[in-house]
Amino acid sequence: MKVISLHKEESILLKKAQVNSREAQQKLFAQHSPKMLSVCRQYINDLHYAEEIMLNGFLKVFTNLHKFESKGSFEGWVRRIMINESISFLRKRKCLVFVDDESYFKEETTNHFEAESNVSELQRLVDNLEDDFRIVFNLFVVEGYKHKEIAELLKITENTSKIRFFRARKQLQEQYVQLKKMEDGK
Repeated sequence: MKVISLHKEESILLKKAQVNSREAQQKLFAQHSPKMLSVCRQYINDLHYAEEIMLNGFLKVFTNLHKFESKGSFEGWVRRIMINESISFLRKRKCLVFVDDESYFKEETTNHFEAESNVSELQRLVDNLEDDFRIVFNLFVVEGYKHKEIAELLKITENTSKIRFFRARKQLQEQYVQLKKMEDGK
């Protein structure tokens, strides 16, 4: 049985795309666009804007392909570009402002989320968060960034990142409890 190396196939596509092979670029786009749209959608509520950000991100990917050093995965490199594009869009559109406020950070909460919650319901709850809370929540929970990395990326303090995450988690818990009460007819 012969095993096909997907990494080698992608490496060949990348080399062709670097010399502006439209066919190679199209294949890379087709391969990665569904995941990258999902990444953009985590930060941008409106699907049309998320698609626009993704397309702008891919334009940036292909114009800067020569900067990809193959030190990590290509998908990870593209994902980082999509995250940065999403954050830039939100900054331009909504003038994101992060303010230190330690008063919320000292409160205690309990975890009300249940394992059987469906993904679309949770996504809707995350969509209801304010942009600055949603960004930090997604970067921490979904992308696995550390608060120090989030602080550097968003140009905020590490403590502000922790506070925003805490507030996002608290709001999600409150929304979830409210949703469950409505479903139970209370």
